[in-house]
Order: sequence, then C-alpha cells, then structure tokens
Amino acid sequence: MVTKAAVLALAMAVVGLCGCGAIPQSKYYQLTAPGEASPAPVGDPLPVTLLVGPLKASHLYREDRLVYATDSEEMGTYQVHRWAEPPTEMLQELLWRSLRASHRYNTVYLLSSSSHGDFLLQGNLYDFKELSGSALAARINMELELRELKTGAIVWTHNYSRDEPVKGKDVSSVVAALDQNAQRCVSEAEASLNEYFTARAKK
Repeated sequence: MVTKAAVLALAMAVVGLCGCGAIPQSKYYQLTAPGEASPAPVGDPLPVTLLVGPLKASHLYREDRLVYATDSEEMGTYQVHRWAEPPTEMLQELLWRSLRASHRYNTVYLLSSSSHGDFLLQGNLYDFKELSGSALAARINMELELRELKTGAIVWTHNYSRDEPVKGKDVSSVVAALDQNAQRCVSEAEASLNEYFTARAKK
C-alpha cells in the first residue's frame, strides 16, 4: 500500500526534476514608431480623409512569431523570438502614424466600423521574414492600393520588395534589418502617395 508520505515524496521529486531544466523566456520585438514632430508642409493640408485598413497576409504574418526561410523557400518560425504584435498590425499602425505625422492630410484614421473617409489604403503583405543563405537578409514584399470610396475605384497602387542586408548573425540583427526595411517601405509608400495627391489636386 502506498503511503501518503511516499506520494508526497514522489510529487516533490517530480517538481524538482521539472525545475532543473530552465524554461526559455520569450523575447519580444517591435518596429520603431515614426516621430511625431515632423515639420509641417508648406500650405494647408489636403482636404482628404484617409482610412488605413488592415493588411491581408498568410497566417504566418498574422501571428507573433518571427518567420525565417532558406534559399529553397523552406519556412519556419522561431519559438521564443516574437513580435509585440503580428507584422500585419505593426505595419498598418506604422503607415497610419507616419501619414498622420506628415500633416499633409486633413485627417488619417485607422479603419473601424464607425469610421468614414474619402479613401481607403489597404494591401497585401507577402513577405516579412529572415532569409538565410550565403548571406542573411531581411525580406519585405508588400503591395498597397488606394480605393476611392465614393466610386469604388482603385486610383493608386504601390509595390515594394527589398532584401535588406543583415549586419550581424543573431536574431536582434535580423530584427534591426527588418525594422530598417519597414521604415524604408513606409517612407517610399508615403512619398508615392503624396505625389499622387499632389498631381490629383492640380487637375
């Protein structure tokens, strides 16, 4: 017959064994937010209300784990290295904050069920990952489009695809390269969007 003392001793031994192996702690990363103190452009803001909608993507980029791939396009995810938010949400917020900080538009909102605007900015995120091979790279591949809500027409598109070199060998270096690539992506998209609206205003 097993005594209570024996059961207690066995339980304590199991707990002790479980405590011997350290549980790896998750590490979280996020993209750098744009500065809020951008100089105001010359002239009044354009009388336009922009809505920034969510990005479509595979489930890998709608979750929080960092994604990696090889030259053969075999893909996987890190278990303990995670984003603070899924890449689709981080890039949506980065676009929204950057456009809002530019002061070029009357208002810029994140799309919600109650929001109303003149144009909807949305798109697809195809790649947001570490690419390993002869050299490490941080790949972003994204397509954006602007829909005029009054007519439903797509009036502007922008494609971005770049492999940013990674300067180190660790995950932090990959994150830094993805961050730099994301900043470039948003900056180029914003510049192209500004060109579209400037040309539209002159018509």
